[in-house]
Amino acid sequence: MSGRHSLSFVELFRATPTKSSLLTLAPLALALGQLGNSYVNGVSPVVSIGFAVVMLVFSTVAMSHHAAEHRIRRLEADYGPDRL
Repeated sequence: MSGRHSLSFVELFRATPTKSSLLTLAPLALALGQLGNSYVNGVSPVVSIGFAVVMLVFSTVAMSHHAAEHRIRRLEADYGPDRL
């Protein structure tokens, strides 16, 4: 058995679709909405691009944390004290 198994996004979305969607699609929608809002209202794009970058970084970090949390839960279910 491999010591390190990479969890794919498809597996993560199948296991927890609501949380995965909120952590990926919501920040993306907010970033796109802010970019569109700044374009429509004539606001400087520097602020909107900064916000979009922060939202994408947040989404990446949150999904990494969510994947780690899911791996821990799966390991505890497979090898926890109840299984020994």
